[in-house]
Amino acid sequence: MKIVSYNVNGIRAALNKGFLEWLQDVDPDVVCLQEIKAMEEQLDVSLFEKAGYPFHYWFSAEKKGYSGVAILAKKEPDHVEFGTGIDYMDREGRNLRADIDGVSVMSLYIPSGTNIERLDHKLQYMADFQDYVDGLKQENPNLVILGDYNICHRAIDIHDPVRNKNVSGFLPVEREWIGNFIDSGFIDSFRHFNKEPHQYTWWTYRANARNKNKGWRLDYGMVSRNLEDRLRRSVILSAARHSDHCPILVELETP
Repeated sequence: MKIVSYNVNGIRAALNKGFLEWLQDVDPDVVCLQEIKAMEEQLDVSLFEKAGYPFHYWFSAEKKGYSGVAILAKKEPDHVEFGTGIDYMDREGRNLRADIDGVSVMSLYIPSGTNIERLDHKLQYMADFQDYVDGLKQENPNLVILGDYNICHRAIDIHDPVRNKNVSGFLPVEREWIGNFIDSGFIDSFRHFNKEPHQYTWWTYRANARNKNKGWRLDYGMVSRNLEDRLRRSVILSAARHSDHCPILVELETP
């Protein structure tokens, strides 16, 4: 099972930049999208169906043009869960989960902490999300949670750890949380295979940062530890340029 996760920073903008042609070339089985910034009724969903994804699920924010996640699948899921049941999370369209071939795949978009108010919101979200996942994995032990976590875990995951030590996304409290999240029963699938520096998934549009590779690794494929034997590959697809993020790909062996 090939799963792609991509913060597209606006699905309509990504479509105009050749996203569907790229998707057909990569040919994943499941696609997790974040920051779609659109309602389903604003999209021509037949485009996704023609591209080979007859099953598509959209969980948008109440606020138009903001946040939102989606899952595209070649095969019909056994179950789809829209949101977490936690009201303030679900109003922003940040969690969508589909159970396919015995694996529960979640598209996740953790808030950014761009100011003090939003940082408090982000920290609350992180704490509540950990509690939610602790309960969820009791029922669904084969969890794969992919998406934009808006956190760099270690110094190796950010181009300038010294200057960014007090910036949201690399704060000690955020780094501690994602470390604890991994320790609660997950594998950071990319680092499972790749220990090299300078591997990023997001670059600011300013100062030619992407061409200089001055980036942050904010996007993760977290895989339940009990799936370790089925984990075959986890890569960053940095050549894709439909967004300020690039996609990631996780591949699991089908039982």
